[in-house]
Amino acid sequence: MTAIKAAVCHEFGQPLTIETVDLRAPEMGEIEVTLEAVAICHSDISFAEGAWGGTLPAVYGHEAAGKISAVGAGVRDFNVGDDVLVTLIRACGTCPSCAGGKPTICETPYNGDLGPLAMPDGSTLHQAMACGAFAEKVVVDQSQIVKLPADMEKDVACLLSCGVITGVGAVVNAANFKAGQDAVVIGAGGVGLNAIQGARIAGARRIVAVDMSEEKLADAMEFGATDGVLATDPKPWRAAMKAMGRGADAVFVTVGAIPAYDAAPRYLARGGRVVMIGMPHSSDVSTYSPVVMAAVGQGMVGSKMGDVVIRRDIPWMIDLYQQGRLKLNELISNRWQLDQINDAIADTKSGSARRNVILF
Repeated sequence: MTAIKAAVCHEFGQPLTIETVDLRAPEMGEIEVTLEAVAICHSDISFAEGAWGGTLPAVYGHEAAGKISAVGAGVRDFNVGDDVLVTLIRACGTCPSCAGGKPTICETPYNGDLGPLAMPDGSTLHQAMACGAFAEKVVVDQSQIVKLPADMEKDVACLLSCGVITGVGAVVNAANFKAGQDAVVIGAGGVGLNAIQGARIAGARRIVAVDMSEEKLADAMEFGATDGVLATDPKPWRAAMKAMGRGADAVFVTVGAIPAYDAAPRYLARGGRVVMIGMPHSSDVSTYSPVVMAAVGQGMVGSKMGDVVIRRDIPWMIDLYQQGRLKLNELISNRWQLDQINDAIADTKSGSARRNVILF
């Protein structure tokens, strides 16, 4: 066992506490990564608030980058010293979903209660999202790892572990978006800005950002939106359709807000589809008119982590970044230390941040 510092959640809705916990050595197929950066995602916050239940105590965090410090038996293609991303996409590689090219919805369950973390007294410490990256080190399955260029800054790189791949991937993978089509992106936060980037890269004709904040709409224009609409307008879909001249081929809901999901079909063109990215609380329910959607050939599709295949899609995105075609540096709002994590979470919840990053 190795003693590490981690931000531990003991009670939903309460501040995380910085504690010394135990991390076991990597076993068969596992890799230990000493982290240099981890971003704060709204999913971490939702888990810590109890939105989706789960075991406590727990260590959250899943958008991380660092350097391999140990490898277990059977690890292929990775060595101590490699610069890597850590993702939550733990894939067995053999279940029907993995074999069908959908590793983000792997059907082999993982129990974080039986993971590599433990409290100092030996009691259970849950490894949330198969990562537990609000900590100095993690031990994860080799399927969760992607190599990085050695000269890529980790605070920038870690954003590719979740927010970027979720937004960009939703466009190019889940929506199979075509050049010349029109997109509406509801929510111009971290994931929304990346959906906007994805639509721009995919060759969208028009990209309409919808948000509650004028400041967020200005951010959206910086990342490639052609038009902005305030969600607080009485019928914002009318302004969006006016900008496009028609409804959207795809509407990307990047926030976990039920009013956004209820309104999303109203932005669609005939034959268009709503792509569901944002994660509401487990008990939340949306309503829509199925007869209208059926009559005009519209659809709805879920997108988990952008439907990415990490060792195919992340190197492509890194290449785009190196060419200057994918914005990453501009996504970072502030950098914090681990002992400031509760302040960083509060700043994220305020809605003003694009992405906050913890540096080790």
